[in-house]
Amino acid sequence: MNPFSAMKRIFFLLILVSEVSFAQKIKKADKAIQQNLKSHIEFLADDKLEGRRAGSNGEKLAIEYLVNQFKTSGLSPAGINGTYLQPFDIAEGKQILKSSLFSINQNRLEAGKDFFPLAYSPNCSVFEAMVSPALAEKGQPWFRDIGDIMLNNKENPHFDLQAELRNELKNAAEKGAKALIFYNSSDLPDQLNFDSKDKSDLAPIPVAYLTAAAREKYMHDMSASYDTQIKIDIGPKSRQANNVAAFIDNKAERTIVLGAHFDHLGYGEDGNSMLRTGEKLIHNGADDNASGTAALIELSKLLIKSKAQKSNYLFLAFSGEELGLFGSKYFVENPTIPILSMNYMINMDMVGRLNDSSKTITVGGFGTSPAWNEILYSVKKPGFNIKTDSSGTGPSDHTSFYRKDIPVLFFFTGLHSDYHRPSDDAGKINYNGELQIVKFIYSVIENSQDKGKLAFLKTREQQTSTSARFSVSMGIMPDYTFSGSGVKVDGVSEGRPAIRAGIKAGDIVTQMGEYKVNSIETYMQALGKFKKGDAIKVIVMRGAEEKTFDIVF
Repeated sequence: MNPFSAMKRIFFLLILVSEVSFAQKIKKADKAIQQNLKSHIEFLADDKLEGRRAGSNGEKLAIEYLVNQFKTSGLSPAGINGTYLQPFDIAEGKQILKSSLFSINQNRLEAGKDFFPLAYSPNCSVFEAMVSPALAEKGQPWFRDIGDIMLNNKENPHFDLQAELRNELKNAAEKGAKALIFYNSSDLPDQLNFDSKDKSDLAPIPVAYLTAAAREKYMHDMSASYDTQIKIDIGPKSRQANNVAAFIDNKAERTIVLGAHFDHLGYGEDGNSMLRTGEKLIHNGADDNASGTAALIELSKLLIKSKAQKSNYLFLAFSGEELGLFGSKYFVENPTIPILSMNYMINMDMVGRLNDSSKTITVGGFGTSPAWNEILYSVKKPGFNIKTDSSGTGPSDHTSFYRKDIPVLFFFTGLHSDYHRPSDDAGKINYNGELQIVKFIYSVIENSQDKGKLAFLKTREQQTSTSARFSVSMGIMPDYTFSGSGVKVDGVSEGRPAIRAGIKAGDIVTQMGEYKVNSIETYMQALGKFKKGDAIKVIVMRGAEEKTFDIVF
């Protein structure tokens, strides 16, 4: 027996044992990440968080979890005042303030139950008067029965009660009414309520509605006189949400931003659920977007131990994404680190449903930097196929960073039948698939280390919401965080009617054809009235200047 051959066999055996040991070590590390992903998603998608609606108690539980994960891993706080949090307000429209008053013969009526101001009523201080509802005296509040209006129009399919009320208000104001109180003596439902989302123009005089039960109890004789006090006080309604921000400071010149939104739909209170049964059910949002949040946490653990230290790392968990990118938009307008130091942003939204058959993920933002082609395709072959999308915009938080001329990548495993439904649960997540995505993103970051500052490229615009219900599109991206009257243009799509007409980002659309636009809802309603080939005039406010544009769909 050749002693050299025996020695060689022993040498190769030692190498083999070493390689097997190394493989087992990697496999063990992967298994730990996979188990961590599962633990994060199961916690975030648990019923006790009640769907993580922005500004809710469930959101607070998610925040506590995130902060604890970042703190335990050794990441520094990157919020405000030395914390991990960045609070911001979400405008919810209007509310009837407690100071509002309606009393009849010293009986104080309950706002929302016995009476309510219409949402487009101007505010007024307390005024007191001895009023006979049957009379319409100048300088006094008037009472107007809409029962006859309802009866006269019950067979009219084109009847618009709100338009009729507006006309009544205009006539009453011109004749000297101090306020107008509507009531309905008929049995026909009028569907009037306090619409907190109303952004229409204010009425010329204060206006309120007296319910049938309150009128019968406190003002049953409409020919009598009553000592009446009225005060209307309507104010903005908002709730506070928080972004969570953590930092790895490698003393580098540039920072890589990694983000994922952690909020979801709660019980569907904001009207964004795909469930149309009217049931109040928890939307746990395991894929959307506990999956992206879990990936964010695990990447923070990998990068704080990584040798890829030519960049700093900012980890952002956004709230308010489901309402229209509130958290990320607020962050880029109020960054907690210099925005010019941000090299690029990676966004992970719905990365938990890698299909084991197609094994394909979509990577958006591919066109936002010429460097992405080399960086992505220099990564060793991942366990999935990559479908690239050049656009830097879309229905997630990377859009906010793209609008600040920051290159972005958006990782997404695709829509599915559980999207925005209560059935998006943790048991349906492909944890091995998500592990492969986390590893791939980590490799992308490693491969970018020697590329320096990535060049930024403008790309085509992509709608942030579906227009499938419409036969036409203006080609604008609305700013969902805008709380004023009208629809603020956040971006315009190349080659579409809006940009061809000259409409720009920052313009506020107030009218389309004959239709007034005061909110996203009225904009969509107006859009649904048009078809291809229609030519209309669109009125916008550009700063303090009103401009009119000709649009052809």
